[in-house]
Amino acid sequence: MTTNVNNSEKKKEWADKKITSRTENYSKWYSDIIKVAELAEYGLFKGSMIIKPNGYAIWEIIQKILDEKFKETGVKNVYFPSLIPEKFLKKEAEHVKGFSPEVAVVTYAGGKRLKEALVIRPTSETVIYEAFSRWIQSYKDLPILINQWVNVIRWEMRPRLFLRTTEFLWQEGHTAHATEQEADERAKMMLNVYKDFVENHMAIPVILGLKSEAEKFAGAFRTYSLEAIMQDGKALQLATSHNLGQNFSKVFNLEFVDKDNVVQHVWQTSWGLSTRTIGALIMVHSDDKGLVLPPKLAPLQVVIVPIWSNAEIKKIVVKKANSIKMNFKKGRLISIKLDDRDVRPGEKYFEWEKKGIPLRIELGPKDIEKNSAILVRRDTGEKKSVSLRIIKKETHKILDEIQANLYKRALMFRNNRIKSVDNWKDFKDEIKNDNFVLAHWCGESEVEAKIKEETKATIRCISFDKKMEQGKCVYSGKPSNRRVLFAKAY
Repeated sequence: MTTNVNNSEKKKEWADKKITSRTENYSKWYSDIIKVAELAEYGLFKGSMIIKPNGYAIWEIIQKILDEKFKETGVKNVYFPSLIPEKFLKKEAEHVKGFSPEVAVVTYAGGKRLKEALVIRPTSETVIYEAFSRWIQSYKDLPILINQWVNVIRWEMRPRLFLRTTEFLWQEGHTAHATEQEADERAKMMLNVYKDFVENHMAIPVILGLKSEAEKFAGAFRTYSLEAIMQDGKALQLATSHNLGQNFSKVFNLEFVDKDNVVQHVWQTSWGLSTRTIGALIMVHSDDKGLVLPPKLAPLQVVIVPIWSNAEIKKIVVKKANSIKMNFKKGRLISIKLDDRDVRPGEKYFEWEKKGIPLRIELGPKDIEKNSAILVRRDTGEKKSVSLRIIKKETHKILDEIQANLYKRALMFRNNRIKSVDNWKDFKDEIKNDNFVLAHWCGESEVEAKIKEETKATIRCISFDKKMEQGKCVYSGKPSNRRVLFAKAY
């Protein structure tokens, strides 16, 4: 096999593809994975992000799966403008206070200064609820269940690709209901939709719970969240679902006449998930070889790498490899690619490993003689010789095994990093060791703030799974009736 790249060029090319070890520098490792897997890069101004084809393909799968799940619950898609009159954002005091450091404002357009400033959407509660005030008159108009897939702008001072960027993609759902119970049921329903997606498709175990008052969404009545642990021990909030109560409906006059002909304010929810999830995929599953993707979210699940030593053998091997590929187009579909480039097999293996392709099929002349091929798993590196007669069935089986193994591996890692403590010294030690900590908290915001100030740990959530338990606050020593989850977070 020949190549046009000389040895010095090849050495430089391979050096550029080197991935920093997670133990050496986790932050650099994360950036290296994004680079070598060709997922994204920074844009022209600080905090902006260009999502490259490999990265956007993952987002398209996320969007497709979640969109279907939302619609199964009765939600319909809409689109609202990205520019919001500043006066609308200022209507809800907590809301504007929470977002004021992050908003970008347009004051000049059309060749002149605007009479009224326009905020570029950081989130859409205010502009959507102005429309709701016109759409809702009677209980017959409820519930309203909508969602939009859009971009938002939140001016980020310390950007990191996918995790924190000035502009990012997300979905934001908004609903309006006649009662508090209906709103809370919807908020929890959407939280469980996220849980199902994150655990069964992203293969990431999550902890569901209620946010503290200090950590809840600006303007919300209650905020529920999904929390996951990354390989460096930090928490990442993957999605949130908010019971907004009547805070916004009173500000925007969202009123309806109920069945008893009494005028009431509606109860609302909002819920969202963003391209931050791609950052979670990287940090939960990947290794020092490159990206690792669960098969259900991999744009390319299988790559066939034919192996040959001369042009004559190449024809035979590529022909057989192509017939294998065509056979996969029947029945249960998977995404599969035949890599027949004139590049050394080792270079192909390296490329597909760093890009996270779940399964590789290697096929050489000796394999053809035995009517078999070698299947190589990305998650474990395990190789297996499989008869071509059953290769399709075996491929599907192994992809399912990879999906399950990634979840099992992440769950074991998380459970080993959750520590239950009862005193302040142990709390500080476990946080310093980058663990999740379950500890009693008295419920006082001042104590929560002091814990954050001294350890940089925040209350990630008050877990739904934890039962009431009498104890003493790990910081103040005051009575507490349950443990809450603390961690450093992104």
